[in-house]
Amino acid sequence: MGSVASRLNVRVQNGVTRVEFVDRNILDETNIQQIGEELARLIDGQVNPKLLISFKGVEHLSSAALGTLITVNNRVRSKEGQLRLSDIDTQIYEVFVITKLNKIFKIHETADKALASFA
Repeated sequence: MGSVASRLNVRVQNGVTRVEFVDRNILDETNIQQIGEELARLIDGQVNPKLLISFKGVEHLSSAALGTLITVNNRVRSKEGQLRLSDIDTQIYEVFVITKLNKIFKIHETADKALASFA
């Protein structure tokens, strides 16, 4: 079985796992499932995960991707970790507002502001 290319760029900065998406459009069910699995591995590998997901460059997000984010949020919380989202495109942010997900997630304008918000 060949290895599948990662859908995420991951780096650790000041104890925070910083994640950016490879894709501009996060719509494909298979990719979303892979993203969810990769994020789950990152979270499960830490005691109190500090996760920053940047949406820089992301133009479209499907409802399945939003569902994956909710799962990721619950997983981080269950490990008493912290999750921040940043760099969300205005049109995508509107979806967060309509679905009231902006009340669930801690969303910051930039990754730097999100990084600074970790306790």
